[in-house]
Amino acid sequence: SFIQMLKALMPVAVYSIGVLLKKESYKNDTMFNMLSISLGVGVAAYGEARFDTWGVILQLGVVAFEATRLVMIQILLTSKGISLNPITSLYYVAPCCFVFLSIPWILVEYPILKQTSTFQFDFVIFGTNSFCAFALNLAVFLLVGKTSALTMNVAGVVKDWLLIAFSWSVIKDTVTPINLFGYGLAFLGVAYYNHSKLQALKAKEAQKKVSQPDEETGRLLEDREGDGSGKRNDNQN
Repeated sequence: SFIQMLKALMPVAVYSIGVLLKKESYKNDTMFNMLSISLGVGVAAYGEARFDTWGVILQLGVVAFEATRLVMIQILLTSKGISLNPITSLYYVAPCCFVFLSIPWILVEYPILKQTSTFQFDFVIFGTNSFCAFALNLAVFLLVGKTSALTMNVAGVVKDWLLIAFSWSVIKDTVTPINLFGYGLAFLGVAYYNHSKLQALKAKEAQKKVSQPDEETGRLLEDREGDGSGKRNDNQN
């Protein structure tokens, strides 16, 4: 459950990397919102019953790499001159992932499995796992392409709540009151971001509706002016 709390930092990492790569515009209120999420995660980390510094450092590294990956996916799907849909993106990305994941697996995990494991391949489990991974990546590419990497991570906090509740109720993982308080602060920051994003989308849609009649009026005026000039030319002839 503590890992899911640390993952609440993902919107902060995605926004920061998005600003560096010029995929997000810097705004003071958005940065303040991201810092409030960081504060909540810091409080949750302070209240962790089994805190491990090395584990937290590794998890923060995971957050940074995952945020970079998502921003790069956004660049890949939304750049001008590049027309890639989710299936095409997976077609190019999946082989690269296979190659780079095979190297540490062969060097680190395979020798251990060879010595200690009585492994038997289960087609049902591995097939179901592969299908779920494919569906997950397809959904990620589709969502990032239609919205943004930051929006996807902010929306994913609901999933984190469910995982924390599952860890506490089923696995009997330790969740302290300070954990919940800190994550509650982070969740409020995420909720405020969602509210701000929704209001911005509504304002953008309203602006489009206002601009459409103006464009139609301009076209009608141009047509009338064109008809008038045509009639004048006919009269002169």
